[in-house]
Amino acid sequence: MAKLILTHEVTGLGEPGDVVEVKDGYARNYLLPRNLATPWTKGYESQVAAIRKARKAREIATLDEAKAAAERLSQTNVVVKAKSGDSGRLFGAVTTGDIAGAVTEAGGPSVDKRKIEIGQPIKSTGDYTVSVRLHPEVSAKIAVKVVAA
Repeated sequence: MAKLILTHEVTGLGEPGDVVEVKDGYARNYLLPRNLATPWTKGYESQVAAIRKARKAREIATLDEAKAAAERLSQTNVVVKAKSGDSGRLFGAVTTGDIAGAVTEAGGPSVDKRKIEIGQPIKSTGDYTVSVRLHPEVSAKIAVKVVAA
């Protein structure tokens, strides 16, 4: 088992600054090459406090602000334009970055693409629902319409 300090949020594992123990292969092949974690040492223990402080600064501070942002997001009409064929099948897929950009263009609050969760990959035009984690206790549903560019 490898002991690591997470530098980014990993769904199902933890938040930035958390010290976790994972299997060696998962650490070596996934977490470390993608810079999602760093090896744990006593020297890095001081960085854990800095990572947690930065996370608190980025995170929506209060539950009330998160609820207000969730309400604004649920009322936002998000349209993503993507290249597609005649049958409506996309050339590629709609990414979380595309959705985050479309939310900002639609006048919604700024959303971090890493906080957006898409159930299945969006590979055709149509209406979809995606989830945004704004706060550990608050998530919002966004209606996304994918149209041909």
